[in-house]
Amino acid sequence: MPIDFDGKLVIATSSSALFDLTESDKVFQEQGLEAYQAYQISKEDTPLQPGDAFPLVKKLLALNEITPAVPRVEVILLSRNSADTGLRVFNSIEHWGLPITRAAFCGGESPYRYISAFGTHLFLSTIVDDVRRALDKGFAAAQIIAPECPSETTGQLKIAFDGDAVLFSDKSERVFQEQGLAAFTKSEKAAAKQPMEGGPFKPFLQVLHSLQQEYGEDCPIRTALVTARSAPTHERVVLTLRQWGIRIDESLFLGGLDKGLFLKSFGADVFFDDQEGHCLSASKHVTAGHVAHGVANPE
Repeated sequence: MPIDFDGKLVIATSSSALFDLTESDKVFQEQGLEAYQAYQISKEDTPLQPGDAFPLVKKLLALNEITPAVPRVEVILLSRNSADTGLRVFNSIEHWGLPITRAAFCGGESPYRYISAFGTHLFLSTIVDDVRRALDKGFAAAQIIAPECPSETTGQLKIAFDGDAVLFSDKSERVFQEQGLAAFTKSEKAAAKQPMEGGPFKPFLQVLHSLQQEYGEDCPIRTALVTARSAPTHERVVLTLRQWGIRIDESLFLGGLDKGLFLKSFGADVFFDDQEGHCLSASKHVTAGHVAHGVANPE
């Protein structure tokens, strides 16, 4: 049975997503494991610089400052490092003042298998294979991609989602990919009153929605659906979310327009999409999370 964190939002991050391990990884790739171990030990007191997921993790943890008596977010470190080489990571966490106290160091193995045990709602990594494994087990996970031109995001935590294969299953997306836009539109109109099945990020969205309900009017979290759908295929989306009992603050039905500028206008701290091309386009403006799941991501 997963650990119960009393209704907290539980985020797991890999060490390579939280911190920039580019230099360390170069040592590993060019000189091997022993050289990597020696390098990390020699640099234990040299803090690692922030990685692609650092700004998002920091902003998530900042939610706890709003209700310090009842913190609502728990961040777990899941790392391929050993505890020995991972000591530099924990020292860096302390250096940057991040309240992260729980970790799994897996000695070179993928840490995805601990996602369930920690009761994780979202796993962030830079390693696509780990992300795929987590998604295959039904967990929300994404390969994090930092923006080309980072901008300082303040105020609310703003999280944006694609629809098909992210919040919803990829069944509708399969019709589009295999039969084209006309068949997709016809199919969605015919099934407008039939709620879609949930995708890998539905449980994460449900937890976010519950937190929003707790915060009330002065909610520090804002969500958006940013989808290539347009009328008339929007109806099924609206009715599905209504049937789930979930409110999304903003919904953008773009009809195939590039999402990047809209995400910038929304001020997204992160945008989750199943299509790598959309993620790379979005990352010109905001942090993106590639959800390597569904028909757009064949093995």
